Amino acid sequence: MKKRMPDSSLMNTYGRLPIQFTRGEGIWLYDDHDRKYLDAISSIAVCGLGHNHPAITYAIQQQAATLPFVANLYQNPLQEQLANVLTHISRTDQAFFCNSGSEANETAIKLARLHGRKLGIDQPSIIVMNGAFHGRTIATLTATGQREVQAGFEPLLHGFVRAPYNDLPAIQQIAKGNHNVCAVLLEPIQGESGIQIPDPNYLSELRAICDQHNWLLMFDEVQTGNGRTGEYFYAQKAGIEADVITTAKGLGNGFPIGVCLAKEQVGELFQPGSHGSTFGGNPMACATALAVIETIQNQKLCERADYLGDLILNALKEGLLGSYYISDIRGTGLMIGIELKEPCPELVALAKATGLLINITGDQRVIRLLPPLIMSNQDALKMADKLIKLIKIYMGDERSTPRRWTH
Repeated sequence: MKKRMPDSSLMNTYGRLPIQFTRGEGIWLYDDHDRKYLDAISSIAVCGLGHNHPAITYAIQQQAATLPFVANLYQNPLQEQLANVLTHISRTDQAFFCNSGSEANETAIKLARLHGRKLGIDQPSIIVMNGAFHGRTIATLTATGQREVQAGFEPLLHGFVRAPYNDLPAIQQIAKGNHNVCAVLLEPIQGESGIQIPDPNYLSELRAICDQHNWLLMFDEVQTGNGRTGEYFYAQKAGIEADVITTAKGLGNGFPIGVCLAKEQVGELFQPGSHGSTFGGNPMACATALAVIETIQNQKLCERADYLGDLILNALKEGLLGSYYISDIRGTGLMIGIELKEPCPELVALAKATGLLINITGDQRVIRLLPPLIMSNQDALKMADKLIKLIKIYMGDERSTPRRWTH
């Protein structure tokens, strides 16, 4: 077992990079030597509005000075207001607020089991996808389709049936042979497994299968939601009405909040005492989320994400596609993956040395980009250009000319 550093009292749960950030401004993070770094992953899809956004800072300051917290024993007007806004956007009816994506997905799983019981199923099961990531609680860990994340935490929970992502015949085969299924839970675009995008008809056909069998269709939009893919939720972009939508991450732009949104016939399965959260939907979190949504809508950042995504994708494809070391370049909005033919984990440190923060996922072969929605065209193209040159140098591509980056 690897020992932690003797001067640290932290559990060894993160492979942290040797860098300390002291402040943020827009798309930039600044370290303790005041060097700046372009945050091309938005702190893993959390800070879609960038760092230290004035509208978010103001909302937090105002609510902190008024009523930061009140128990869910009492009515909470901000919670009601946020629920109304989110259900209207998502075409759902009811909301349950919590603190994270894991908790939102845990809520969805509990609703699915209650739905199964209502159908008379003694052992209700949920179809989940290989390659998925749904969280770190035991239920969401079980739902996650990545063995390396689950290892050591057995026994996992019963009640999940695994299927390949983007494979309709596999779902139809399960429907024929498993009469305990009551729901399907999936990320409409898989993020942690390397920006896996479904075929154009996959989600609509999945909706039809769920309707046919009275299953719930549940979208985990923790990463795809809050404007990142060109609509507020990817369900809208796909033209799908899901029975349940979960989100978190970008909803609070760094302040912890999660939500499970559901159609009325699903949400009403909960009754007082059947579910809850001490901190979920507290006034500070709700005020922050309302400011986030207002900013996204007023500045038309969903449309902006679509435009910037196309701009970056086209630049990356022009600079890299056709290279012997590139398998694919794909994306929707500001969710972009560059897949190499071999693992490239070293690129994270190399990019950091040039002032660029990226993430490697998908069997360590996919460079995942989740840039802020507030990027300028110029910064978006500079980011793409820097990354193209970095990849070429890393791969020893003789067509590239090494240069010294400044930032």
